[in-house]
Amino acid sequence: MKGSWRNPRPNMEGQGLQSSQGLCSLVRMGVSQLKAGSFMKMPSLHLLLFTSNTFSVIEDDAFSGLSYLQYLDLRGNPFQCDCRVLWLLQWVPPVNASVGLGACAGPSAVARMPLDHLDPKKFQCRAIELSWLQTVGEAALSVEAFSYQGEPHMILAQPFAGRCLILVWDYSLQRFRPEEELSAPSVVSCKPLVLGPRLFILAARLWGGSHLWSRASPDLRLAPTQVLAPQRLLRPNDAELLWLDGQPCFVVADASKAGSTTLLCRDGHGFYPRQSLHAWHRDTDAEALELDGRPHLLLASASQRPVLFHWFGGRFERRTDIPEAEDVYATKHFQAGGDVFLCLTRYIGDSMVMRWDGSMFRLLQQLPSRGAHVFQPLLIARDQLAILGSDFGFSQVFRLEPDKGILEPLQELGPPALVAPRAFAQVTVAGRRFLFAACFKGPTQIYQHHELDLSA
Repeated sequence: MKGSWRNPRPNMEGQGLQSSQGLCSLVRMGVSQLKAGSFMKMPSLHLLLFTSNTFSVIEDDAFSGLSYLQYLDLRGNPFQCDCRVLWLLQWVPPVNASVGLGACAGPSAVARMPLDHLDPKKFQCRAIELSWLQTVGEAALSVEAFSYQGEPHMILAQPFAGRCLILVWDYSLQRFRPEEELSAPSVVSCKPLVLGPRLFILAARLWGGSHLWSRASPDLRLAPTQVLAPQRLLRPNDAELLWLDGQPCFVVADASKAGSTTLLCRDGHGFYPRQSLHAWHRDTDAEALELDGRPHLLLASASQRPVLFHWFGGRFERRTDIPEAEDVYATKHFQAGGDVFLCLTRYIGDSMVMRWDGSMFRLLQQLPSRGAHVFQPLLIARDQLAILGSDFGFSQVFRLEPDKGILEPLQELGPPALVAPRAFAQVTVAGRRFLFAACFKGPTQIYQHHELDLSA
């Protein structure tokens, strides 16, 4: 059988190798297994012949320790060229050694292809999985991660329970547990801001006014300190944190017919209106992002296409809108490979992925969605994910494939656990990675992120 060679030395063929010292010959012996470290006690071996056996795979590092290896022949074996042969393709033999790897027997896409013609970069040998871990209490509309005093925290907006619930990791129980709760009836968003030892929580509420809670040090409990813009924030639907000219600000998207989205910036000990935006348009979502090195703000509304504003002269000015993007409920952005991408959520029709081209967001990908209120990008470890929620079925987890530049399906998360998701957030605690899913028609679900090595 013809094979493939590294550092070919054809003059070694037919030179009486079976009588040479330092030879191991198992030609046509029906051998099917070769374990890692098999030759650790025989470092002086320099000729290995395993031609025409039944190896479909060889254990990782089977040839480690062979410093004097000159000749290895693996041709004629029915190798399955999946992730288990990746180590063999990446193995660096001793200097001047000749290696005959042979050809693939399968899978069908690479059958009869010489092993050394395979591209290791095209092997997908790492998989990820989200497995259920824990359920947390009442229904929620938003979930946020933040770090306070060096410890990760999560905060949930629970409208039916009437509270912002702060969770921390219990190292003894290995579960998340409540740390503190803030009274906030009809709350839609709980937005944290940490400034040194000081912690602020903006509780945006549908009725009864939006409030700012704060505490000056970790030894104190959070307390309400300010009613926020009672004449402007009539029916908040979303709140976001952003930094403008070195100062922290909140933007609250207002969905009432008579209200307007409001920018509130810090002044002294409180946050006060700096600018009214997009009046009368019933905004459903605000997204803060940076484009071309400048702060930008993207507003989605029930009445028109999403509108992009840029920070200019101490205020937000309208820059452009997003074409071909009608009926967009929410927008979320992420960055990958130097580009800025946008996930646009649509309740009916196709949700969309767009990419910034320097002057406009252009359509990159359409994904069928049914009953979606959230299309959330998340960077977990090395994986850029995006989760498209559904009120009527399974939510879809996608992963960005760098070679293709598009989102590919990865996993489904669905009922009965995950019902009507409204927000997703991730947090890393003690080397473990967790995904929170806030649900409108059920309790918040917590999943753990696992990495699987398919080459093992």
